[in-house]
Amino acid sequence: MTGTIFDQIRAACEKVTNRASHVRINHDLIPAYASSLPVEKAVKPQLDPACHYLGRQEDTLSFLLILDTINFGSGYFPHLRKRPGMSGYFTTASSLNDFFTHNGPLSAEQLAAISVDQCTQIFDQDPANKTIRELMQHFTTALNDLGRYLLNRFDGSCCGLVGAADSCAGRLVQLLKKMPYFNDVAPYNEIEVPFFKRAQIVAADLAVAFQGQAWGCFGDLDQLTIFADNLVPHVLRMDGILRYEEALIARIAAAELIPAGSCEEIEIRAGAVHAVELIKRSICSSGQPVTSSQLDYFLWNRGQLPRYKAVPRHRTRTVYY
Repeated sequence: MTGTIFDQIRAACEKVTNRASHVRINHDLIPAYASSLPVEKAVKPQLDPACHYLGRQEDTLSFLLILDTINFGSGYFPHLRKRPGMSGYFTTASSLNDFFTHNGPLSAEQLAAISVDQCTQIFDQDPANKTIRELMQHFTTALNDLGRYLLNRFDGSCCGLVGAADSCAGRLVQLLKKMPYFNDVAPYNEIEVPFFKRAQIVAADLAVAFQGQAWGCFGDLDQLTIFADNLVPHVLRMDGILRYEEALIARIAAAELIPAGSCEEIEIRAGAVHAVELIKRSICSSGQPVTSSQLDYFLWNRGQLPRYKAVPRHRTRTVYY
């Protein structure tokens, strides 16, 4: 497959969508939907200082890289002990923020050696909850991998890893996918479908935190796709852009887990990626520039509204979102 890593994501997701049997795009609704979106609310993403550590520059970089290393587990979140009024993601982010505030950044050596019990304590989870214990084991493995990767390749430095990308988001994704929990690629029949959700988020978060400067400067940031998870597809389904087969809707409504790597799960994620590309094209053709990642930010935040939260979205236990 040729082109940039982002071209490859887009091409593979379009192929999946064209062959999909469980998830369809309502193409006829795209123009009206695109024109209805308040794009001005999509172009100014920001990090919440109450949940994200925005201290010394090197420490902020370390915080975001570590957070995005464990920015998964939505399939486990119904079992997660959440902070009042917070989602699973913001519970995780604010817990890590508290740890950084009181203890300072985690070094590469600490990451490489961190244990399940330590993760359970940092994120204030019940060690007796078997489902969450599984998630904490995944967090531990991901952090151990990051620590070893930093030590083996970048002299233990998060800054060294990001600096090796040389201001190229695509290169940063390539570096991050060397770690198994970042290597977000799924087989769909004969198609290898890359998503690289969390690897892309690292570049996007750094760009926001550093306002496009220093470690947040990426010349190809506008090429990012959406960060395919289970919330943006849910918003698109609720808004009528994605259409799921009735049997899939019934399984989701019954809180049945959709297996990672199943045709249904891949079609949901790929359908969301391609649908947003179509929405973006429609908006840009009207003279309003917008990127896929900016639309992701808007749609993800729309998904926090009560009407979207009132309807179950698909749950998959995976380390990729």
